Amino acid sequence: MPLEVFPANFKNLEKIRDFFAQAARKAGFDEEAVYDIEMAADEAAANIIDHAYGGENLGIIECSYEMMQDGIQIVLHDHGKSFDPELIVPPDVTSDPCSRKPRGLGLYFMQKLMDEVKFTFNGDGGNILIMKKYKENPVENSSR
Repeated sequence: MPLEVFPANFKNLEKIRDFFAQAARKAGFDEEAVYDIEMAADEAAANIIDHAYGGENLGIIECSYEMMQDGIQIVLHDHGKSFDPELIVPPDVTSDPCSRKPRGLGLYFMQKLMDEVKFTFNGDGGNILIMKKYKENPVENSSR
């Protein structure tokens, strides 16, 4: 499983997106699916910085992926404050956007963009986020 480790800061979000985009292209996803994977990874990494670490440069984000026969599994692992997605109240996306509190849609977007989103805990206070995207209309694998 290829692994890259990034300092947990917002300037690395582009590098994290690129890491997963390259993997998705290698897996044969079309550009729409690549974009979905990039955005889900971006939301996840931003949440790690904000919530698991409570700010920039207070930890690392370990990013890895695994090619599956029918898609890709991406993994983001942090060593910050544990996160329980069951405690998050689903946002009311039908309400007037101007009346909603800013932010708070990261988990919702991840769940909409990816086919599976699962959080596990590694026992050392960190979080492991596993997201899967399945191919619906695969394109030819390339060597990019």
